[in-house]
Amino acid sequence: MANALLRRHMAKDLSFSQLAWGAWRLRNSTDIKNADDILALIRACLDAGITTFDHADIYGGYGCEAYFGEALAKAPELRHQMEIITKCDIALVNTARPDHRINHYNTTKPHILQSVENSLASLGIDHIDLLMIHRPDPLMVADEVAETFSQLRQSGKVGHFGVSNFKPSQFNLLQSRLDAPLITNQVECSVLELAPIFNGTFDQMQQHRIHPMIWSPLGGARLFTDTDDVCANRLRPVLEHMRDKYDLPGIAEVAIAWLLHLPSQVIPVLGTMKAHRIADATKSCNVTFERQDWFEILVAAQGHPVP
Repeated sequence: MANALLRRHMAKDLSFSQLAWGAWRLRNSTDIKNADDILALIRACLDAGITTFDHADIYGGYGCEAYFGEALAKAPELRHQMEIITKCDIALVNTARPDHRINHYNTTKPHILQSVENSLASLGIDHIDLLMIHRPDPLMVADEVAETFSQLRQSGKVGHFGVSNFKPSQFNLLQSRLDAPLITNQVECSVLELAPIFNGTFDQMQQHRIHPMIWSPLGGARLFTDTDDVCANRLRPVLEHMRDKYDLPGIAEVAIAWLLHLPSQVIPVLGTMKAHRIADATKSCNVTFERQDWFEILVAAQGHPVP
């Protein structure tokens, strides 16, 4: 029986789990050696109440989607228990894409349509729950993207659309051309990366009752291992104190719980490949921070008191 994590209602016919799992490091993990290992990880997520799985076509040198799809083919009934996200428009120089001679972005209709076909085939599924534009493209023609999205929705290949790493003005531009709402903006945020909290990104999300997704919610390994990082060094004792006060497994869970208190009701994307860390992360969802404790972490993150 899956844990009862809160659901984030993204659209009338779509909700995500309060935490998501991300495939970014799937091909690079020493903990994952084959499709059976991936399937075990999928089951661990579902058992923990995490039903939302975040991909991108470029992850793992254009290989993570197929790796995940190989595992899902072993238990296709699990598809109905999950929401699958993927992203497109980053075009990397890679042997899998021999026509790319420079890293660039591509939001043209042919590229998006082909990316969707590639992702569907790699994942072994017949529809994508959410497709995102991965990075802002300075050559994006919003009307062309809108036309492409409409075609994909009408075909049933994609249910909903969003963006990633977009500034509020870029989000507004694309939204102005669409006949359906963008349902999220996935951005980097953590106790080591505060920009979306103060640059209007999360204000915009709260204004429109949109739940942003967060990549790298733990700031990568810096929070745990980088002894040269002044901010991480300043944060660790505060996070350790809060770990003990709120009876959490570690400082990672404190950092996630801190994000979950943001009023835009964010969805952190976990990058761990270890089942026990997935289970630990769900304990972040049960924390009710005292307001001054939340600000104590903010002050440590900023390195100065609030004005």
